[in-house]
Amino acid sequence: MKIAYIAPYNTVGTLNLWKKAHNDRGNECIFITLCQTNEQYNPGICLNLPLIKPHFLYIQGRHLYYKLVRSKEGNYRHHTGFPPKWYPNSIIEKYYFDLRDWLWSFKVEPMIEKLKLLDYDIFHFEWGLEFYRDGRFVEKLYNLNKPIICTYHGTDLRSRGVIPKIDKMSTLNLTSELDLMEKHPNLQYLFLPFETSKYVPLYEIKNKIRICHSPRNRLYKGSDKIISICQILEKTHNIEFILIENKTHEETLKIKQSCDILIDQIDNMGGWGYGMNSIEGLSMGLCCMTELVPEYESFIPDHPFINVNRKTLHNTLISLIENPQKIIEHKHKSREWVIKYHDLNNVADNLYNYYESIGVL
Repeated sequence: MKIAYIAPYNTVGTLNLWKKAHNDRGNECIFITLCQTNEQYNPGICLNLPLIKPHFLYIQGRHLYYKLVRSKEGNYRHHTGFPPKWYPNSIIEKYYFDLRDWLWSFKVEPMIEKLKLLDYDIFHFEWGLEFYRDGRFVEKLYNLNKPIICTYHGTDLRSRGVIPKIDKMSTLNLTSELDLMEKHPNLQYLFLPFETSKYVPLYEIKNKIRICHSPRNRLYKGSDKIISICQILEKTHNIEFILIENKTHEETLKIKQSCDILIDQIDNMGGWGYGMNSIEGLSMGLCCMTELVPEYESFIPDHPFINVNRKTLHNTLISLIENPQKIIEHKHKSREWVIKYHDLNNVADNLYNYYESIGVL
């Protein structure tokens, strides 16, 4: 089979993992991105299109626009609906996407022809997006009876909503975000994949316990509270706190691997539980802390996380610091659990089961 992934960008490095998983099964796989990430993940076949960029100024500008046309929450407002649906918020926004589709077509159409993209067998659309906001490429695939798979990752469904035309023609919808299961009537769960074998965990504790926090968005992660508590503990309990921000992915992994405890998030502003940040930490054998709602606790009852919130984080950290054996116990649990649920081969098996369920295999 020939499998193609199309994504705005390689958000947390999963696209190259999927390519490897498909290649290992004897299939051909490519992934096409619209632009490069700040963290310098492998962009695959990158089109470097204009008017899209995961840059602070671009994101902040979009947020300010949505504050004007939607509500004071701007880009952080959650859409309602089952599923939530995207429509232009103004005539200006409609013209913007019409203009962008027209501009992009001068790069996209020659690429489709050059790669013979229409000859591929399965199409994955990350974030439920294709090249064009008007869904013309997906419509072409639909008319050719190609399987269309959309994967939603969080804000794409919470704050934007599905593109109605694309959603109507999708064959299968996937997510690794448990809270999104309540936002779409036809969404299937798939654990995020990771090459757990890349890391050899170190189970001993550093002489000075090292605690890290690596937010992509401070508001979503509850970072201000996490930072404040850890800075206090640096003074009272002789720990070292490392805030990992504005680094390449390679730099982030190197720093993270030198730590003992990872604090992922509190408050669940950007979704429930955990994501690739924690999966990397679990694979390295870190003791991982995050806030888990009761629904997540029920979904993964054997999880290795230490469940915290803004009220319990301070005291829970003190308990760990004063009882380092607890940290070591969680380090061992982390490694065992992440292999069971997130190892690339195991997750790929589940994806191929979904393929079979829609008649692809």
